[in-house]
Amino acid sequence: MDKKNIQLDSITGNTILFGGVYSNLQALEALIQVAKEEGIAPENCFCTGDIVGYCAQPEKTVQKFIDWGANSIIGNVELQLRNGDEDCGCDFKAGSRCDTFSKSWYPYAQHLLSEESINWMQSLPDHICFTYAEKKMTLVHGSYENISEFIFKSTPWKQKEPSFTITDSDVIIAGHSGLPFVDKFQDKLWLNPGVIGMPANDGHPHVWYAILDDSNGFSFEFKTLKYDHSKANKLMIKNNLPKEYAKTLLTGFWDNMEILPQQEQLWKGQYLNKIMY
Repeated sequence: MDKKNIQLDSITGNTILFGGVYSNLQALEALIQVAKEEGIAPENCFCTGDIVGYCAQPEKTVQKFIDWGANSIIGNVELQLRNGDEDCGCDFKAGSRCDTFSKSWYPYAQHLLSEESINWMQSLPDHICFTYAEKKMTLVHGSYENISEFIFKSTPWKQKEPSFTITDSDVIIAGHSGLPFVDKFQDKLWLNPGVIGMPANDGHPHVWYAILDDSNGFSFEFKTLKYDHSKANKLMIKNNLPKEYAKTLLTGFWDNMEILPQQEQLWKGQYLNKIMY
């Protein structure tokens, strides 16, 4: 299927980048409040996909996102849902813990989502491009060529390079991996703002996003987001979703590190601000 790419006009002013809402309504509401307090309009807010995921309120989360009016590309979860597929398409290893857990949360989300929400997913583009502070930015979920490719800070640059070459971009804004990081090579920048639906395995219940700033050229800053993680946890337990993921909302530690390269496994529980840059 041909990719649907959207080319926006130049974006100016502070801009919020985030990913992986994962059906976590409480986290999304907290981020919307941050945007309002910072005076950042919805059109300056960009999601790297997977609005639906592990947590308990997929329909309310999608509807809240639609009402907010922020931008998003499609994540692998939305792609699978709109196609009526039977699995999340996360590229988990068959038989792994993540694969087993997905057999619980994915059909749960599939059952609760309305026809309106699924139809809205049909409108989501694969990629969004825009210029910011004279840099060409492109949003991808995993990578440009593979929506479910796990790209981390330690991933060799040769795996990142094709996304820049194909899109002729200066900055790739990516999601999927669940961890915030930036990787720079020469004049190119791979920026993953993190996800707001689950903690980043750093031992804290807060989650991560990033803000672009063009007030003095081009700059960005990773930010932590506090939200009512206790409520999100209780809703997961109430709806018989994986208790291991529900626990992660409280502890900040992942249940397992099956998808992580060795380097990222060593960062478990560490203060990420020293690692991300």
